[in-house]
Amino acid sequence: MGGLKYQLKSVLRDKFCLMTFLLPILVAAALNFMGSIDMSSLGELHFGVLENGLPPQTVTWLERYGPVTAYGTQEELTAAIMEPSTNVIGVRADGDGLKTAIAGDELDIFQQAAATLPALYERRAEAERAEVLTLERPDILESFQDIFIPAVLIVAMFMGCTFNAMNIISEKEDGVALVNEILPMTPGQYILQKVVVGFLFGSLSALVTACICFRLSWQNAGMMLALIVLSSFVAALIGLFIGRFSEGLMIGVVYIKIVMLVFIAVPIVCALIGVSGPPALLCNLVPSQPAFEGMMALSAGDMGTAARDTGILAVHCAAWFALYGLLTARRRGCRRPG
Repeated sequence: MGGLKYQLKSVLRDKFCLMTFLLPILVAAALNFMGSIDMSSLGELHFGVLENGLPPQTVTWLERYGPVTAYGTQEELTAAIMEPSTNVIGVRADGDGLKTAIAGDELDIFQQAAATLPALYERRAEAERAEVLTLERPDILESFQDIFIPAVLIVAMFMGCTFNAMNIISEKEDGVALVNEILPMTPGQYILQKVVVGFLFGSLSALVTACICFRLSWQNAGMMLALIVLSSFVAALIGLFIGRFSEGLMIGVVYIKIVMLVFIAVPIVCALIGVSGPPALLCNLVPSQPAFEGMMALSAGDMGTAARDTGILAVHCAAWFALYGLLTARRRGCRRPG
């Protein structure tokens, strides 16, 4: 119990660990807030005209497609068109038709609108007779949130890996690791003492993040809890390996960054390119892949896939725990005299 209190004090003093704990929660809150923002105006057409440069009925026609701003001089209109932060399309009369002007740095959708606007104006009478079906505007961030939220949860679970690795490395540098190796503790007791604080903080960070991002039924919430607990335990165990094989602080930081990059990159790449078959089975060797896939399945209501991924994570927990226990027992046996 004294060792756990000491490690708890260490994590409260470590700014790096506290940042790792709080960052996923802040990102989840930001994603949740951004999802409530109406960003549909970013895709609207914006027109610029000269005052009294177009007939009132033409201006009214333009306002059906987007806001129209009247400028007093040609210089003001040109400046608005050339402004890099806007997508203003300049419109002026050209005989009985219209002529448009753009800066050329706009998105393709605005350049295409500027190119087709004169022809659309010429055929406006035919367009008015056409039947228009207004579709529901999709949420711009919705497709990205399906990937962002599980990725943020992976980062939250990784907090235990970061703390455990840094804790063991600092004990090596302070000479405490030599004392731990001769204490009367079994390998299992040593692993649990080392893993518990990082595991608890990683689980807590992931749980708070999940509560912010997900609205799940009780059944799905239980499965999500299982995914978070198992993933946090695996991450905490991997932190022990990083701390064990790191000779110094800088090497440990490099190892942490590499492992974290693999943890995040593998599931995201698999989700984006749709990996299946043997390569998908190979990707499950990275613990974050079944965790990520299980969360994606839960958000889609696929309990079968989520249960399978929970089983894969349970196998990871047993395998990593047994491997580290074997290495610890062998090392302790080699260091004991006789």
